[in-house]
Amino acid sequence: MLIAIWAQDKNGLIGKNNRLPWHLPNDLRFFKETTINHTLVMGRKTFEGMGGRPLPNRQTIVLTRDKDYQAENVMIMHSLDEVLSYDQANKGKTFIAGGSAIYTEFMPYCKKIYRTFIEDRFEGDAYFPEVSWNKWQLTERKQGPKDEKNPYRYYFETYERAES
Repeated sequence: MLIAIWAQDKNGLIGKNNRLPWHLPNDLRFFKETTINHTLVMGRKTFEGMGGRPLPNRQTIVLTRDKDYQAENVMIMHSLDEVLSYDQANKGKTFIAGGSAIYTEFMPYCKKIYRTFIEDRFEGDAYFPEVSWNKWQLTERKQGPKDEKNPYRYYFETYERAES
């Protein structure tokens, strides 16, 4: 099952220079706990922005148009269809983890969304693509604890694709 996972600010901002524009340890923990032992799909720039190493205990797929691209300990794929075939054969959870172009390409195929919504505004250069929210049903919204390490008001939201 394809699942989109991301964090965004009030304006839909998701990145700055291929990194997160905020520091929110509770969101990083949520991401880890949600995706552990599953597959992550991300574009090359997102992968390289994370240091060019796969996250522990997750199968990482790097999607790139560059047929010569190589990276250790990850699967390299070059098309949406390759990832969709992998997901069908895998029968597990496949998380779409960015960046913007990857989300745009995969959102029509996602069945679930995990979004961390941060009630603040940041500066950056990457935004989440427009979502047809009428096709999604909010099934859970939980406010995250605000403290000295997590200084923003934020919510963990889960959406399921609405039946048409």
